[in-house]
Amino acid sequence: MASGSARPHPNPDGAHQGSAGPRPDPAGAHQGSGGPRPDPARTHQGSGMPRPSPAAPNPAGPSPFSAGTHQGSAGAPPNPAGPRPNPATRASDPVRPYVAGAGAGAAPAAGRPAERHRAPAAEVPSGSAGQHRGRGPAPEAPSEARRSAGQHRAPTAEVPSAAELLRRTMAEIEPIADRVTSYFYALLFLRHPGLRELFPAAMDTQRDRLFKALLTAAAHAEDPATLTAYLTGLGRGHRKYGTLPEHYPAVGEALLGALARHAPGSWGPRTEAAWVEAYTTISQIMIDAAAADGLSAPAWWQAEVVAHDMRTRDIAVVTVRPDGPYPFRAGQYTALETPWWPRVWRHYSFASAPRSDGLLSFHVKAVPAGWVSTALVHRARPGDVIRLGPPAGSMTVDHTTGNGLLCLGGGTGIAPIKALVEDVAQHGRRRPVDVFYGARGNHGLYDIDTMLRLQRSHPWLSVRPVVDDQSGGPLSGGLPEAVREYGPWHTHDAYLSGPAGMIRRGVDTLVGIGIPAHRIRHDSIEELVGATS
Repeated sequence: MASGSARPHPNPDGAHQGSAGPRPDPAGAHQGSGGPRPDPARTHQGSGMPRPSPAAPNPAGPSPFSAGTHQGSAGAPPNPAGPRPNPATRASDPVRPYVAGAGAGAAPAAGRPAERHRAPAAEVPSGSAGQHRGRGPAPEAPSEARRSAGQHRAPTAEVPSAAELLRRTMAEIEPIADRVTSYFYALLFLRHPGLRELFPAAMDTQRDRLFKALLTAAAHAEDPATLTAYLTGLGRGHRKYGTLPEHYPAVGEALLGALARHAPGSWGPRTEAAWVEAYTTISQIMIDAAAADGLSAPAWWQAEVVAHDMRTRDIAVVTVRPDGPYPFRAGQYTALETPWWPRVWRHYSFASAPRSDGLLSFHVKAVPAGWVSTALVHRARPGDVIRLGPPAGSMTVDHTTGNGLLCLGGGTGIAPIKALVEDVAQHGRRRPVDVFYGARGNHGLYDIDTMLRLQRSHPWLSVRPVVDDQSGGPLSGGLPEAVREYGPWHTHDAYLSGPAGMIRRGVDTLVGIGIPAHRIRHDSIEELVGATS
């Protein structure tokens, strides 16, 4: 990823309750909608969570999540090492979610459709054939076909899968995502005001990251491998925010409340049960990942700034010394928090391969209204202490193959590309590496001297600067266009780092010239969108 761009990340919190002022109303953003608001004074028995008032329905719907969701005892914290529960099958929950065949209005029980959908039998005249008197010949006994027809079972409608129910909900809320997100956080902070302190003071950037992460996880419900990999990193990363296992039921309750409120067309008992099951899986994977990571690594590292090198008026190379061993791989990234903006974390790529002295470097570009980037570029100085989250990302070199590397780095996205080049050099294996270094003008090629020095030291490395100034030069017009002029690249693995738009165009170009998608590596597009602070 462009190391000067931040990646969105979920980040849980809460609001103050009990002040003399009016109580926050989650429906306040939609005054006049007529939606009731939850009563914080009423709680689910044994869970410590708000429950609906008996006098009026709860806009969030019934809460399938209790504090004991993961352990089986009401009010107990989840057990990260325990088996994954399914709230949809817990008969002991205060408000039980939909269970097939349970009670009025339930769907037919599996394997018994005939008892509920049997067509009415043909009407038989009173009296039997032997009792028929003086009314002409007795009626013939019904044929086998007619008897069979009388016992015909009506066809049952095809039942959508849980994954399809999740997709329907997400499609319904997509056009109003901002409204749903606002309602989600209003419910979360109203019902659990203590969580507000886990979030930054200003929620303008952070507000939708947790909600989007939940929806992203639900979208991969049918891909267990991708889902587990995504959520494992998410669970590890959440440790730096102070997230605890007991926070997950509160988030799940707010999620269901927001979806029930704003997706009436797709919502129902079966859909609710599907979301309960999906969220239970999501939360348990994250809890387990955080617990396992806690056995071997801290939630964050303190790191002292030891060097601050201004390359342009808005780009700086910041070098820090962590307070303990910090294992990572070239091509990965981490989250940074500065002392000037507590609880505000932004993602930056490592600008070098692991070094023997343990130092870490980042290329940071200050952007307008960018809290963290501006602080790191214009305020940080040697001696300042920042915090680092755990390393993340999979844009790393596969050293088991002899494939060449085709690297596209735009702007500060050259930082992880430089780290990949150093990584290949450290492994001592001669393999071709072709780097296209792009910028909007010559002034944007702030690290070209470093890249050219590497080229002189390693004959297998080729560095081509690309200026997107439309001048008509041999390498003008943008990275994707320049890549087409060289090659072929069929024996190369591709790596892209830079702005989201550049990565999208680059992927399309590389696929178009024959590089298989599984050999194209870059940071998540979703994480890059809106990462500008």
